[in-house]
Amino acid sequence: MTKKATPPKLVSRPKTAAERAARLRKILKLLDEMYPNVKVPLVHRNPWELLVATILSAQCTDKRVNEVTPGLFRKYPSMSDFARANQAELAQDVRSTGFFNNKSKALIGAAQKILTAYHGQVPRSMQELLGVPGAARKTANVVLGGAYGIMEGVVVDTHVQRLSQRLDLSKHQQPVRIEQDLMKIIPKEKWFIFPLQLIHHGRALCPARKPKCAECKLDPICYAKDKSLIL
Repeated sequence: MTKKATPPKLVSRPKTAAERAARLRKILKLLDEMYPNVKVPLVHRNPWELLVATILSAQCTDKRVNEVTPGLFRKYPSMSDFARANQAELAQDVRSTGFFNNKSKALIGAAQKILTAYHGQVPRSMQELLGVPGAARKTANVVLGGAYGIMEGVVVDTHVQRLSQRLDLSKHQQPVRIEQDLMKIIPKEKWFIFPLQLIHHGRALCPARKPKCAECKLDPICYAKDKSLIL
């Protein structure tokens, strides 16, 4: 039997702040049901390795990064090894992640900065992390939340950007503006897990093309114009 999704025009849209809040609570509850134990998909053993992996993940899949980092950490087992690395050689080591020249420079710069300014300890604040080469807000949010359980913002990657618009949680295109919107409506205790759930959802059921709306628990409250109505 063919599964069918609910057409957008038949989904009730919230008209008041109370209705929007109730819909958001339903979205959060359903995401908890679908993705109850999500974790950072980048394999790491400590804050430094998470920072390295997150820098490498820019414009690259987590799967590819996870294929590269085991050998990378065997070759450069400590932060000091990265700080002393030959940039051209390191670039070749991370070549398959793309933008390898920029990433190798960032990794060396990050190691040197953290060793000299923070005694080899990856910083625990957004302000300090943003001063580390290669660490923009997305990277800082991943490291703070994933390594330290500190929530100063919301990770906005391509999945979070797309799904925030599909679910009508933000009207903006720019990641910084989307993050600001989400921080206003998402409970702070969910600032870290919520984007991870969206990332998993974007991969499992809600890709950019041909989302599997008929299989999705969010279907009854989703009125995205680009829903796929038939599985």
